[in-house]
Amino acid sequence: MASVPHSAVALSATSSASDLLRSSRNGFSGVPLRALGRARLDGIKRNFSVVAKIRKGKKHEYPWPDDADPNVKGGVLSHLSYFKPLKERPKPVTLDFEKPLMDLEKKIIDVRRMAQETGLDFSDQINSLENKYHQALKDLYTHLTPIQRVNTARHPNRPTFLDHVLNITEKFVELHGDRQGYDDPAIVTGIGTIDGRPYMFMGHQKGRNTKENIQRNFGMPTPHGYRKAMRMMYYADHHGFPIISFVDTPGAFADLKSEELGQGEAIAHNLRTMFGLKVPIVSVVIGEGGSGGALAIACANKLFMLENAVFYVASPEACAAILWKTAKASPKAAEKLKITATELLKLKVSDGIIPEPLGGAHADPAWTSQQIKKAVVEAMDELLKMDTPTLLEHRRLKFRKLGGFQEGLPVPPEKKVNMKKKDEPVVQRAEISKTPDLELEDEVEKLKQRIMKARESSPEPAKSGLNEMVEKLKREVDLEFSEAVRAVGLEAKVKAVREELAKVNTSSQTIDQGLKDKIEKLTAEFNNSLSQAPNYSSLNLKLDMLKEMSQAKKLEEQNEKVTTLKEKINKKLNEVMEKSSIKAKIEALKAEAAASNGASGQVDMREKIVKVKKEIELEFASALKSLNLDVKRIKSKTEDLVQTSFPDLDNKIEELDREIIEKINDTVNTTDLKDKIELLKLEVAKAERKPDPELQSKIEALKEQIKRSLAEAVGSSKELVEKQERLKKEVVEATGTGAEYDASKLEVNVSATQGHSFS
Repeated sequence: MASVPHSAVALSATSSASDLLRSSRNGFSGVPLRALGRARLDGIKRNFSVVAKIRKGKKHEYPWPDDADPNVKGGVLSHLSYFKPLKERPKPVTLDFEKPLMDLEKKIIDVRRMAQETGLDFSDQINSLENKYHQALKDLYTHLTPIQRVNTARHPNRPTFLDHVLNITEKFVELHGDRQGYDDPAIVTGIGTIDGRPYMFMGHQKGRNTKENIQRNFGMPTPHGYRKAMRMMYYADHHGFPIISFVDTPGAFADLKSEELGQGEAIAHNLRTMFGLKVPIVSVVIGEGGSGGALAIACANKLFMLENAVFYVASPEACAAILWKTAKASPKAAEKLKITATELLKLKVSDGIIPEPLGGAHADPAWTSQQIKKAVVEAMDELLKMDTPTLLEHRRLKFRKLGGFQEGLPVPPEKKVNMKKKDEPVVQRAEISKTPDLELEDEVEKLKQRIMKARESSPEPAKSGLNEMVEKLKREVDLEFSEAVRAVGLEAKVKAVREELAKVNTSSQTIDQGLKDKIEKLTAEFNNSLSQAPNYSSLNLKLDMLKEMSQAKKLEEQNEKVTTLKEKINKKLNEVMEKSSIKAKIEALKAEAAASNGASGQVDMREKIVKVKKEIELEFASALKSLNLDVKRIKSKTEDLVQTSFPDLDNKIEELDREIIEKINDTVNTTDLKDKIELLKLEVAKAERKPDPELQSKIEALKEQIKRSLAEAVGSSKELVEKQERLKKEVVEATGTGAEYDASKLEVNVSATQGHSFS
């Protein structure tokens, strides 16, 4: 600006006091502005110029098109999103471990081109190559190492957060800004609907190409991004929208400006806020989840991971650089960190694994998105049933139970299986020596003799020697097989198969068909060449001894089980017989038997005995069922005969019984037999007062004499014998059984005449 010299300026006569007063405010040096404007400064030369150049700025690219389609998927507001389909298809990227597949794919392309050029039919060759390709792809992606899964999670063409959201929602509107001056493009938030239910979506957004990655800062948020996410969390909590977060970031952006703006404070504030939100939260790790930058939007009720996603505190490269001073040790670090979905599910950090197609999520993004939708909807249906206190407690307990260990408690079996086994001392091959065949045969023979002697002296022979011999023979057979494998030149192949099996076992995966075929082929090759091994005869000898000892061990175990079962059965039967109710019934039956008289009394007594017998059998059956034994009752022919009713035969038998009893009574009334009965009564009375073995033997002798006399008297009657023979034939014809009717085995009742009974 030109300066005005301090020279006297003449005032015109028309200048008033008011002009002078205003000039103190609007002018300078007491000169009115109007006068100053009219004054000519003749002494100043104009030797400068002012130039203003207006640059043509770049036109702002608004996302709203000129011809907006109102029927676009997601609603008309989706035109506001900057996320548009790529104009060019992304270039295919081949990872290092996928290069063998590319060779097969190249062969398939060459054969197809040859078929087109020559017009020949190569369909069989193409089908064979395609089958090999699909089998190799399956084998590769079902046995990926941890570092290979890390590389798959970082694949440039892997679908991003917005790819999944636009695939699973009917409507989606992105919300911007943290209301503190910035909108971080590395974190995207918005409201969308799934099956008509509104949700608040938030997630890390990576770029699909270099330009987008630079714009999105490679998915690494600044504090503004986390504050934007927190603002949307409060918004969702206020309106009752469930929250779905997608994790895909290598970590929070760690530049100087972010630290100055409070990166750590923003993450910590998010962690504290998420534990107090009263709406369900579900998180899905779709790529890599790095450190606190991932956890800042992943403090959820349920955390799911895609099959090839990873979730870590420090990246494998950073861990390797810290521990092994080189990033080349990243494969080892990835294995030790336990960062894959399978490992984190075992540690209960993750709540589920969402499957991916073979080749990774980028092989079929739409299918992967539908799997995510299915898992998220199912989890939300479960969480929305909880009331607010239960929901908050569920979220708190999920994180409280992580990493908790207490010494002295027994390890649960399901955890013990996954624990690392104690390292056993490595035994050098030179320290393992085989036992000579003759010495081993001698030991087996001595053990057999010892077992035979033990069986003779005790029904329960000791098994300790047998168990030790079986284990020793197993070791000997293993040594012989190892020597045979080395002799036929298959040691390297067996070692390679064992390593593959060990990898499958550590990853808790099923053995695929390719490995099974390899094992079968190796087994067949070994069996074909086994007879050529120099130790073939020794191996067969030890196998025979092992088979014999194993059978003996199995037999001993069965005998032990049978003996134990017998003891249990006898114990149960004794318990049944010792019951007061059973004892009372037996005593009552004995008393009735002693007081029963006549043929009719015998029939009643027989029925009561059968009834009590059935009751005892039922008690036995219930007792045996308590031992998980199935009781089957087998009827005898005599029991069927007793239970079968033949009225005519019963009458004839009763009539024969009466005639026999009358004959017995007539015989008893004779003087000789009557004297013997009186003498027997006296001897029995003496024995009751003073027991004496000689007196007891005398009583038994008198009983035998009386029985013989009665049997001779009954047998001497031809009429009774003929009736008995006729009745026996009728019984055989009626029942079809050969049951005999022997008069000498009848119960002889003489109580009608003597008031005493004996059999």
